[in-house]
Amino acid sequence: MKDTVVIKSFPNGIMLHMDQDADFNNILEELSFKFTEARNFFGNASMALAIEGRTLSPAEEILVLETIRNSSSVNVVCIVGKDETTNKKFIKALQQVEKKLSGGDDGQFYKGTLKNREILETESSIVILGDVYPGSAVISAKNIIVLGGLYGEAYAGGNGQGNAYVVALEMEPERLKVGDFKYKANTKQSKWGIRLKVQPKIAYVRNRKIVFEPLTKDLLDSI
Repeated sequence: MKDTVVIKSFPNGIMLHMDQDADFNNILEELSFKFTEARNFFGNASMALAIEGRTLSPAEEILVLETIRNSSSVNVVCIVGKDETTNKKFIKALQQVEKKLSGGDDGQFYKGTLKNREILETESSIVILGDVYPGSAVISAKNIIVLGGLYGEAYAGGNGQGNAYVVALEMEPERLKVGDFKYKANTKQSKWGIRLKVQPKIAYVRNRKIVFEPLTKDLLDSI
């Protein structure tokens, strides 16, 4: 019997190879069965997910995520995409961030995810290679760049610098402060940890108010 979906596990991720010609409902059924059988093998690991073999619509991606969630304890933190055009835009924007950060600004890197109400504080600009979970916080006297999801709190320009900024691949903060200006989310975030369509954003002060805009090279040059 031909498998409609093949699961390959890696240290930090899962790759699903789906039969292009199979009925999607059959794929979901097989996916549910296999993840249920492998529940003890995967445990409650947090992993990235890649899908190959067929192109899924956003609605189908959500059904895949729900199937995995209902059949196991795996926490899918993101879906890895293959859109080269979008990826090149990310690379250009992040390269510009790195250039701006290194232009006379002593920055530092932190590799890891902040969770369980952890707090990271620094006097320099910081690049976080991971996520900032709800309840956790990063505090910088200068700029903050999160190469992941910002779902907790971020405080940039801690010394009152109104020209500081916060950048994140996924911008859904509980609270955010730039210089003396504050932002608080009106509603509880409900989709943190599932990155279907990543849109890097930057938060900065304009006209005495924190604004959120898509991250572009031109925008960074104007700040």
